[in-house]
Amino acid sequence: MEQPNLNYINDLSGDNLDFKNKIIGILKKELPNEITIYSQEFINANYLLAAQSVHKLKHKISILGLEKSYYIAEEYENNLKNNSIDLNADFENILKTMQDFVSHL
Repeated sequence: MEQPNLNYINDLSGDNLDFKNKIIGILKKELPNEITIYSQEFINANYLLAAQSVHKLKHKISILGLEKSYYIAEEYENNLKNNSIDLNADFENILKTMQDFVSHL
């Protein structure tokens, strides 16, 4: 499985360490909240709302350089819109990987 990285954040922030730290701070704050919202909607079988949460999480996936995971999330979002939970296990693994990475920043 691919691993998250800070390449995009480093490219975006350049030599501006304050900006880099601000982006990381936002990630550390928003990611757990967005995952919690997604999880609640999924557990409650509100698949359309879960799909909306996946859509928001795709931005974080992209920021963390997870290109293959982005496409999995995109397909999973479409599955949820069609009341299918196919790719749920894959998406859950992506979320865990992201959480682990961000928690250690």
